[in-house]
Amino acid sequence: MTTSRRDQILATAAELFAERGFHGVSVHDIGAACGISGPALYKHFRGKDDLLEHSLLDISEELLATGRARVAGSATPDDQLDALVAWHIDFALTHPALIVIQHREWSTLRDEARAAVRDLQLAYVDVWVDVVRVLRDDLDRAEARAAVQAVFGLINSTPHSARIGEPRMRTLLAGMARSALVG
Repeated sequence: MTTSRRDQILATAAELFAERGFHGVSVHDIGAACGISGPALYKHFRGKDDLLEHSLLDISEELLATGRARVAGSATPDDQLDALVAWHIDFALTHPALIVIQHREWSTLRDEARAAVRDLQLAYVDVWVDVVRVLRDDLDRAEARAAVQAVFGLINSTPHSARIGEPRMRTLLAGMARSALVG
């Protein structure tokens, strides 16, 4: 898979934001890490704020689109849940910088960007809630949402936890997520 220059810049910026904090990184730092001049970034983005916004908007769009596709491509609610869990674990293990900047830099986003990211994330949560409610008819929508968000917290904590090796971590997280949601 070929990565576009835009995607390379976003990934590099996310890594730097996670490592040094948004305010500890300059456009020149990002450009240098990408092998281009800082001003060359302006061909792709309006500035550093735009990079942060697109990092979180793009991954939120991807989470939602892939979550919906996983549900649509699975035959049963159990398979749908397994597909969602596997997808979110894959996201957490392959994009830890995005989890860090989502948590740390949330207040840095412009209000409009924060609202857009939040809308996408809530739609993603709702994909999960719909599946969980089929499997757990004892949960109302608010309870199912709370359970799903708690599982996201569990899975999203992986950038901060000691690693036990990716295959084992995937298995451990999948079992824990499934147990938390359906028992």
